[in-house]
Amino acid sequence: MLDHLFVQVADVDASLAFYLRVFAPIGMREVLRFPHPDGLEVGLAGPDGTASFWLSPAAGAETRELHIAFAAADRAAVDAVHQAALAAGTEVLHAPREWPEYHSGYYGVYLRDLDGHNVEAVFHGH
Repeated sequence: MLDHLFVQVADVDASLAFYLRVFAPIGMREVLRFPHPDGLEVGLAGPDGTASFWLSPAAGAETRELHIAFAAADRAAVDAVHQAALAAGTEVLHAPREWPEYHSGYYGVYLRDLDGHNVEAVFHGH
């Protein structure tokens, strides 16, 4: 249903470094960048190469927590995101595990990004 998502962040460069480091195991990479009056807008893609997740400068202070889940190819990729997060000193909200209350085979890790958002890597396999 979603084509792309823009997330406003306090520091685009710091957030870009966070997402590229922590979500590299699922193939996240920078594919586009455009000037913005307050800095840069940066488009990130997964293995398909489509810029579907964007970072842009915040227009104001954030008052709500977002939840964003990124698809992983398998459980090993979810575990690798967890290891990358630990290496980066990222707050882990929930270590990788199966979440049967969502559906059988739902395996995810939940993290806190630099702006306080709940970000996840998830595999829907069985």
